[in-house]
Amino acid sequence: MCASRTQVRPNGYVQAVPRIYLSPPHLAGGELELLQDALESNWIAPLGPHVDEFERELASTAGVPHALSLSSGTAALHLALVVLGIGAEDAVACSDFTFVATANAIRYVGAEPVFIDCDETTWTLDPHLLEQALAERPEIAAVVAVDLYGQCCDYGAIARVCAARGIPVIQDAAEALGSTYDSAAAGGQGHLAAFSFNGNKIITSSGGGALVSRDCALIEHARKLSTQAREPVPHYEHVEVGFNYRLSNLLAAVGRAQLATLGDRVAARRRVQARYRELLDGVEGIAFMPEAPYGRSNMWLTCVLIDPDVFGADRERVRLALEAADIEARPLWKPMHLQQLYAKSPVFGGGVSSALFDRGLCLPSGTGLTDDQQELVVETLLASRG
Repeated sequence: MCASRTQVRPNGYVQAVPRIYLSPPHLAGGELELLQDALESNWIAPLGPHVDEFERELASTAGVPHALSLSSGTAALHLALVVLGIGAEDAVACSDFTFVATANAIRYVGAEPVFIDCDETTWTLDPHLLEQALAERPEIAAVVAVDLYGQCCDYGAIARVCAARGIPVIQDAAEALGSTYDSAAAGGQGHLAAFSFNGNKIITSSGGGALVSRDCALIEHARKLSTQAREPVPHYEHVEVGFNYRLSNLLAAVGRAQLATLGDRVAARRRVQARYRELLDGVEGIAFMPEAPYGRSNMWLTCVLIDPDVFGADRERVRLALEAADIEARPLWKPMHLQQLYAKSPVFGGGVSSALFDRGLCLPSGTGLTDDQQELVVETLLASRG
């Protein structure tokens, strides 16, 4: 995965270094033992004891009673919309500043996404714009609020807006496992919440996701749908359209080993960001994503804003300088309203997310990032000014 090469650092020091990735998988150490257990027990097909345990452990981590492990976070969002009865006659309010999978799940059920800009102090869904959208668009039947780069949305404010209209909230917590809102674990703030265990997330099951909730009936309906909606009879009987969305027992074993180290991983990501702040302290034109006072972020990715007039280089020049040094960095999410796919969808606001995209950059943030690697990232970033 990491081929070494010779590199001249900005300070003139020559060394052989591997590519520095944005957020690579990081083995916890217990994966092989649990995988071996799954293999030796012959539970290699979908479902099995590790799936059951992974769901139990995940529910406990999220502070909710019910969890369903799935093939991806996108599958979790899709099923959340289905079990809430969202369909072609509906619209769904959705964070504008997010990965496309959030919006795509709305399209899967035939509904129309209505994008809501983010608040500039948290970068998450703006409750005031959400209230405006709900007042002007009575066809909105649900809200999908995205926890961004580890930071939870302001669910107290969102709940106050939605409760008066009886509108359910789906929490897209794909990036927020291990974060908190008002001292409670991320995942329990909506009617349903989706997690992702993709390879770049804070823990991974080599691909996978989960749906969690306090509502047993919603999770059990999603569980049925995730296995092709088979009816509980000896033959194959179906009255609903189902999906092939379950996580395998092998991947659940990997997920369990990773989940056991979640606390250490959150601490490591927060140390990475704290060190970036230390190394870039006093550098004009560089600002970090703010941490909201109502919660604690897992700081999945360290994100900075670059003011080109002050710093002396724009975001893209910095990114290309890092790439030339074999360091992966990535712009912030391109807002949905700027995507060709969703150019005709309604949007409330949009200026904040657009500005963040223009100036924002995600820096390497993996839990295995070394001090030397981090110093190289910062040296290269500073040298990009020429």
